[in-house]
Amino acid sequence: MIKIAIDAMGGDFAPDEIVKGVEIARDRYPELEFQLFGTADKVRPLIQNDDRITLIPTTEEIEMGEEPVKAMKNKQDSSLVRAAQAVKEGSADALFSAGNTGAILSSAIFIVGRIKGVDRPALASAIPSFGGPNDSFVFMDLGANAENKPSHLYQYGILGSFYAQSVMGIKDPRVRLLNNGGEEDKGDETHKEAHQLMKQATAFNFLGNVESREILEGTADVVVADGFSGNAALKAMEGTALTMMDQLKDSIKLTGFRGILGALLLKPALRSLKHKMDFNEQGGAVVLGVKAPVVKTHGSAKANAVANTMGQIEKMVQEDLVGKTTAFIKENADSLKAKKIEK
Repeated sequence: MIKIAIDAMGGDFAPDEIVKGVEIARDRYPELEFQLFGTADKVRPLIQNDDRITLIPTTEEIEMGEEPVKAMKNKQDSSLVRAAQAVKEGSADALFSAGNTGAILSSAIFIVGRIKGVDRPALASAIPSFGGPNDSFVFMDLGANAENKPSHLYQYGILGSFYAQSVMGIKDPRVRLLNNGGEEDKGDETHKEAHQLMKQATAFNFLGNVESREILEGTADVVVADGFSGNAALKAMEGTALTMMDQLKDSIKLTGFRGILGALLLKPALRSLKHKMDFNEQGGAVVLGVKAPVVKTHGSAKANAVANTMGQIEKMVQEDLVGKTTAFIKENADSLKAKKIEK
């Protein structure tokens, strides 16, 4: 059995939607067990069936707006910290939360622990693709690090390729660097130097720069970005998707009866488009570069998104993504060090 430690109090709709999602996942994935860390009197009444679900009572919660490292240090009995400790101690195989992103990253790095040889763990997510040979691509870093060195971006190419191959089943993933132009001399010094490092890489298949307007077109299987740019681009895409769907609804209503009739005929296609444009359906964002799977889903995630993320975690553990990444980093430690560029 694979045991997942769950921060039941993290997220906009916690603990209700978290518990509902866990019960959906329990019925869907027979090889998973769930450890729910949370306030007992809030979580216990929500559990309809405790088969393969264990409640571990905690007394504190880390709120969305709290300063991450301070909250992690001061709230040792919080649901997130206790869940991370369970992974560190080996009583759970993976960590899940929909809570404070900074606190999750801090818990992943300082409690679960960084893989030796990885300079900066990164936040990665599968994003839907609207072209190319695959349905989605890996996008990282999405905000774990606001600033990066060229060597960090180079390592993200390695980590992203491993994830694309091991979890998403993409053979020889195409890696591109997010930049403000396709030419290799574009961008600031960090991105110019990163491009040269990645261009010479033998550890992954680098195809050059990509502009933000192209990344949804299936031009890459792994898109590497510094944390600031990656987070900004992701939120812009999410906001655009939501706005376009809302505008489409409003436009249909304004056309009157004929527009509504047409929408009814197109309903299956529109539902399929909405499903694909919902980034939560792709699963959670993964902290790559730490010693166990740590996955964070959107703060507004509902039960189905939580359940989908449990399946994602199951595959990560079954494929031994962390073990394979650790082995590769260890085997290639000398070449990775040689490629670092210190400013």
